[in-house]
Amino acid sequence: MSDDLGHPEDLLFQDLGQLIDAAKQRAAMAVNAELTLLYWHIGKRIQTGVLDGQRAEYGQQVINQLSQKLTQAYGKGWSKQQLRHCLFFAETFPNAEIISALRRQLTWTHIKTLMYVDDPLKRDFYIEKCRLEVLSSRQLQESISSIRRSSVPVVAFSHSS
Repeated sequence: MSDDLGHPEDLLFQDLGQLIDAAKQRAAMAVNAELTLLYWHIGKRIQTGVLDGQRAEYGQQVINQLSQKLTQAYGKGWSKQQLRHCLFFAETFPNAEIISALRRQLTWTHIKTLMYVDDPLKRDFYIEKCRLEVLSSRQLQESISSIRRSSVPVVAFSHSS
């Protein structure tokens, strides 16, 4: 058997591989941050430019039409559901400064999970938990689910004899 890491070129290969992997990870994070910002801007634009003060039926029609046109022009990824996520994202996080910080620290999957946490205090708690514990989106979902399961009220029964 030969020692695969005993030669200088093997160490060089290992170093180069680490550089490539780190660059790929940074690129993926940058793409995610830009997509997250794009989704917020799309939601904000739909919210303020189209739906502001309009009836729900009209809004649904607009989202349906936008979804069809965007899908034709830009391909997959612009379903009615995705546009509703964008809209809800802008409604849930109306402050651009918050989005600026979130998009650098969390993935779109994290944010999509967090924006459906109804209580703003709980949402802030989970945002901080994600930041501090560097939770994956699956770990975040499990954490939220476990809290929901454990917060079922316990009813005490009294036994009268």
